[in-house]
Amino acid sequence: MENQAKQVVTQFLTAVQQGDNQTLAALLDTAIEWDQPGNNRFSGVKKNVTEVFQMVGGMFEVTGNTLRLAEIRSITTNGNSVACLIRWTATKPGGQQLDVDNTDVYTVTGGRIVKARIYSSDIAQEDNFWGK
Repeated sequence: MENQAKQVVTQFLTAVQQGDNQTLAALLDTAIEWDQPGNNRFSGVKKNVTEVFQMVGGMFEVTGNTLRLAEIRSITTNGNSVACLIRWTATKPGGQQLDVDNTDVYTVTGGRIVKARIYSSDIAQEDNFWGK
């Protein structure tokens, strides 16, 4: 189970880095619950894959398509739960920059990600960057 969960999440993160939306859609359960931290325009719980893609699309729009999963620092497992330490970067068209580590915890069931809970190392930076 741990190997399958880790494989699914590794494929997911690779697809994020490559902008492979087809693979992303295949790996996310249609009823995924995605918990985005903070108090900004993208914060809160998304209750399906459509809401997740709307959130991510909004993030790319705000950053002029500069949002990047810059680094995957570690991927660890516990059963069907996978924790990942990753680094995100982005630059808004006005020059404001985001450079933050997140710990994402994914739950994998049946070969798909059914839950994602995101933890930010600097929520104030994210809230300031993303705005209301």
